[in-house]
Amino acid sequence: MSDGEPDETAYGLPADADAVRKALVAWYEADHRSFPWRETDDAYAILVCEVMSQQTQLERVVDAWNAFLDRWPTAQSLAAADRADVVGFWSDHSLGYNNRARYLHEAATQITEEYDGSFPETPTELQELMGVGPYTANAVASFAFNAGDAVVDTNVKRVLYRAFDVPDDDEAFESVARELMPAGASRVWNNAIMELGGVACGKRPRCDEAGCPWRQWCHAYQTGDFTAPDVPTQPSFEGSRRQFRGRVVSVLSEYDELTLDELGPRVRVDYSPDGEYGRDWLRELCLDLADDELLTISDDPGSSEPAETETAASSTQSIFVSLKQ
Repeated sequence: MSDGEPDETAYGLPADADAVRKALVAWYEADHRSFPWRETDDAYAILVCEVMSQQTQLERVVDAWNAFLDRWPTAQSLAAADRADVVGFWSDHSLGYNNRARYLHEAATQITEEYDGSFPETPTELQELMGVGPYTANAVASFAFNAGDAVVDTNVKRVLYRAFDVPDDDEAFESVARELMPAGASRVWNNAIMELGGVACGKRPRCDEAGCPWRQWCHAYQTGDFTAPDVPTQPSFEGSRRQFRGRVVSVLSEYDELTLDELGPRVRVDYSPDGEYGRDWLRELCLDLADDELLTISDDPGSSEPAETETAASSTQSIFVSLKQ
């Protein structure tokens, strides 16, 4: 911080970063999703979880993780297993690329033969294990030994981008993540900030519903702009398909039933039966609404029976549309 004591640090971080830290940890400790690997500091069990979750949603990992540890409860038992059995388990549980199973088996062998059964504890040392990259090494160091750096995954990037207006730059994300993490608290902090990204600050934010603890500081919450590196800008509503879907429903709420050519000019002023925005365009729009069970499409006026889609396609002039009753 400069001699002028500005109100904010780099990238929009509040000056009172300690309040930000305390708010997040308190939110996490008060209530968070329950996963079995959060109840252990066994480095082997945590490594298995981290490797499994690289391509699989956490909720789906639980059963596979429990079954894997039931079968191979220690690094030593996994090292002694036939590698084909480990790969077969991986494939049977749809856990992604089978080479991850081979790497995990090799890492267990390293632990047994090179480290006398004891896990290395720092991110740098853990990267010596087969298939363990910087992210996995840091996660194991954090959750098993409370000795990791700040985790920066997609969820964390989204949180920092929205909350503190951090630019979409890996170096910037890592810098802010390091600055925020309390010293000697990588276990609770990394769990907490990833939980925030997974529960409150997902692609569809749930700020109030999830009681996000950073609302009072959050740039996105204050501006209403919830874009993020993995969440593109919301397309313009004006002229969008969403807008015309709404117009179709609005027009039909005033009429019992209309043909496409009666409906078209009421939906858009440039409707032309055989033009770009004509019967074919409107028919597709109405079929989408029918799939959503909002409209009934019929080739018999006054009928509540839907038209056969392929038949209707060949005679769009005779299609009648109405709101589904």
